[in-house]
Amino acid sequence: MLAKRIVPCLDVKDGRVVKGVNFVNLRDAGDPVELASTYDREGADELVFLDISASHEGRATMVDVVRRTAEEITIPFTVGGGIAHVDDMKRLLRAGADKIGINTAAIKNPALISDGARVFGSQCIVVALDAKFNPEWGEWEVYTHGGRNATGIRALEWVKEAERLGAGELLLTSMDADGTKDGFDVKLTRAVSDLVRIPVIASGGAGKVEHFHEIFENGHADAGLAATIFHYKEMTIGEVKQDLRTRGVEVR
Repeated sequence: MLAKRIVPCLDVKDGRVVKGVNFVNLRDAGDPVELASTYDREGADELVFLDISASHEGRATMVDVVRRTAEEITIPFTVGGGIAHVDDMKRLLRAGADKIGINTAAIKNPALISDGARVFGSQCIVVALDAKFNPEWGEWEVYTHGGRNATGIRALEWVKEAERLGAGELLLTSMDADGTKDGFDVKLTRAVSDLVRIPVIASGGAGKVEHFHEIFENGHADAGLAATIFHYKEMTIGEVKQDLRTRGVEVR
């Protein structure tokens, strides 16, 4: 079994890291380059950088911030937000990204997944999706544009399609759990993890060290992503990993 990964996330808006609850009420959490460097030193396995307003504002990801961040870290680095073409991926990979996260653009143009996988390899393509429970359906719906727009697409159908098109990994964010610190969405994560063969990064809801054990043990996730608890020093990556080791979970 592969070691479980702990992944801090930098949601970047206007050049600053921000964090909210259920995708709204954003507050400043610091400088992305400084935070990335700190997480690298503290033992993060990977880092995710999301330019959260790029797709909504119809612009490209901030390449200069990506370049400066990449210069400060040695761990794998996934960048997403505002990526609509293979050329956008190439620009960010040249700036220092190791993997490319695509969300809204992949929904609009699913061929972007296969195009990116063909040019750069599946291991480079991370399909991110923001999912919210739809009580009328009794299952989860995909949202785009930073959680602003409902798509009418069923999340479980979309992840199967993303895998078929060549995604190498899924970054699964529960909009219901996001920023609540009440725990990851185990039910959603397990449904997705048990459906696909590619790794699943669980995102949204981490508030206690035991939440990571829960999402690995019961949600079958391959990685746990968090932002608020790390940004505001509520716990460290080292504390999370130590707790997991004591519970018998293999971590790096």
